Amino acid sequence: MSTITTAMTIMTIPMAPNTKKNRKPRILIAGLGNILLQDDGVGVHAVRELRRDPPPGVLVAEVGTQVLSALHLLQWADKILALDAMQTGGEPGTVYAFGTGDVDRGGIQTSLHELNLLSALDFLKGKAKPEIVIFGVEPQKIDYGLDLTPPVAAALPELTAAARDQVKRWRRKQ
Repeated sequence: MSTITTAMTIMTIPMAPNTKKNRKPRILIAGLGNILLQDDGVGVHAVRELRRDPPPGVLVAEVGTQVLSALHLLQWADKILALDAMQTGGEPGTVYAFGTGDVDRGGIQTSLHELNLLSALDFLKGKAKPEIVIFGVEPQKIDYGLDLTPPVAAALPELTAAARDQVKRWRRKQ
């Protein structure tokens, strides 16, 4: 057993080698974004809501902007549901679902502080890449502040319900 420290919680989960024989897939819901930049923190706000009544058998983690610090979680997981702000030009508060092939990985990062989830997966050597689904919320404002804007805050129930539905879909596939 290993102790995993996230931004808000200390929990203990088994970190045995990631073999798939006779076990349920390991599911990680990762809240991404910067809570100091209003709507950019929607993923973190969503996992805080999910932690109030977490889906059974699912690790719900505040990753925030510390993707490299979460590499052990990415290594552990068979399936990852990433929750984040996504600017696509739609109406603020719109919830989107993407696969990894639908998301631009961005250009070359000049600092490890700029590393995103998809780029961090390149650090996972010797392991099949986990299945990843990304739920994004269109932000209204990304500026200094701790509170979500009203349309993004109003989208939180839809985002958390979609996250629970995705976990159920993965569980049905077992």
